[in-house]
Amino acid sequence: MQEALREARKALEAGEVPIGAVVVCKGRIIARGHNLTETLNDVTAHAEMQTITMAADWLGGKYLNDCTLYVTVEPCPMCAAALNWAQVGRIVYGAADPRRGCSLFNPSLLHPRTEVASGILAEECSALMKDFFKEKR
Repeated sequence: MQEALREARKALEAGEVPIGAVVVCKGRIIARGHNLTETLNDVTAHAEMQTITMAADWLGGKYLNDCTLYVTVEPCPMCAAALNWAQVGRIVYGAADPRRGCSLFNPSLLHPRTEVASGILAEECSALMKDFFKEKR
């Protein structure tokens, strides 16, 4: 999660919503990314989407069954659906998103075999988001 936080800080420095993500496969980081929606002028350029694409390219296939995604904030519905299609094995996120998080949806948008862990470094992940939006308002 520390590596995902590093990515989130990169997003913050670039004026992006500070969300970062990394994909780990067999103990090795194979993809890393952060939000690029402002930079790319693309609403789909979320950290998770960046890392899914990078990880699939690294693996040479579209399925991430043996991978873990670490992301600083709970994935949104769009990212959850993409993670479903990628069949990511495990998702670990820091801060919950009580307004737009995928856990608000029932049935789950995630793949049925995807394991989820939450609250990892939640305070630090949440503080980045709160500070960012406090500055914006």
